[in-house]
Amino acid sequence: MNEINTRRMKLSQIQALIAVADCENFSGAALQLELSQSAVSHAIAFLETELGVQLFHRGRHGAQLTPVGQRVVSHGRQIVRSLEMMVKEADLEKGLQGGQVRIVTFRSVATHILPGIIVKFRDRFPKIAVSITEVYYTQAVEEALRSGKADIGFVSLPISHEFETREILRDKYLVLLPPNAPCKSAKITWEELANYPLILQPAENACSIPLRKYLTTGKFPLNIAYELSEDSTIVSMVLQGLGTAILPRLAAEPIPASVKVCSLPADFERVIGVAVLRDALLVPAVFAFLDVVTSVIEVESEGEFPINPS
Repeated sequence: MNEINTRRMKLSQIQALIAVADCENFSGAALQLELSQSAVSHAIAFLETELGVQLFHRGRHGAQLTPVGQRVVSHGRQIVRSLEMMVKEADLEKGLQGGQVRIVTFRSVATHILPGIIVKFRDRFPKIAVSITEVYYTQAVEEALRSGKADIGFVSLPISHEFETREILRDKYLVLLPPNAPCKSAKITWEELANYPLILQPAENACSIPLRKYLTTGKFPLNIAYELSEDSTIVSMVLQGLGTAILPRLAAEPIPASVKVCSLPADFERVIGVAVLRDALLVPAVFAFLDVVTSVIEVESEGEFPINPS
C-alpha cells in the first residue's frame, strides 16, 4: 500500500471537497468557489486518488458523499476552521499591540472591583492603556456608552435593551446605624427602622428607585431626613449620629468600626453588570478586556466577589 503524502494535499482541494458536499453537485460548488467545474472535478479526483477511496457517488442527481466521504469531509471542515482560527488569533494579536479601553463606572465598582480586573488585564496585555471615568448614576454610564465616549460600562441592571449586558455580582443592601444606636439583633425590623431619620440617595438615582420601591413594602411610614449623592458623605453623617443609612455593601465600604451594621427586614440587593452598546464596532482590546472580566467572574463564582482593601 502506498503511503499517503499529506503535503501534496492543498487547502483549495479541501475547500472543493466541502463545497461539493454542501452543494451536492460539482457545478454548484464551482459557482460557489468561482472556479471552473473541471477544476473542482480535478481537485476531488486528486483527493480520491491520494486517499485511495471514493468520496462521492456521482449520478444524474448530483454528487452524494459516500460513508467514508462523510467522515473525511468532517475532518476537512475541522482543518478549515482551524486555519480560520489561526488567522483570527494573528489578527487579534496585531490588534492588541496597543490602543485603549475606555471604561465608565460608578465609584463603588471603580474602588472595589476594577483594580483587580485591571491588574489581570495588564498582566496579559501590557501595551493596552485603560482609562476610567467615574460617574454618579447608571444613567450617566448609559449616556457615555451611547455617545461613544466609553467602550465598556459597569451598571446596575436592568438597563435599556440597546445594550448587551452580563451580570457580574449581586451587592446586598445594608442598614448603617449610628454608634450610639441600640442594636438588638443582626436584622432590623420595619418598626425599628421607622424610628430613625433616614439618609438616602436622591430619588433620581437609578439605585435609589428600586430601593425606595422596596421600602414602601413596610407597614410603618419612614422618615427620609437627608438625600445625598456621595456615599462617603452618607457614611460620615451616620458616624456623626445624624441618621441611619441604607446602602449597598460596596458603596458603604470602608465602614468605620464604630458604625453598627445590620440587615434589612427582608434581603434586598442590586445587580451589577458590565455593558456595551449593542452592535457597536468594538476594537479587539475591548473584547480582550471583556474576556478578562468573564474569567474573573468565573473564578469568583463559587464565593462572594472580593473587595479590595481600602
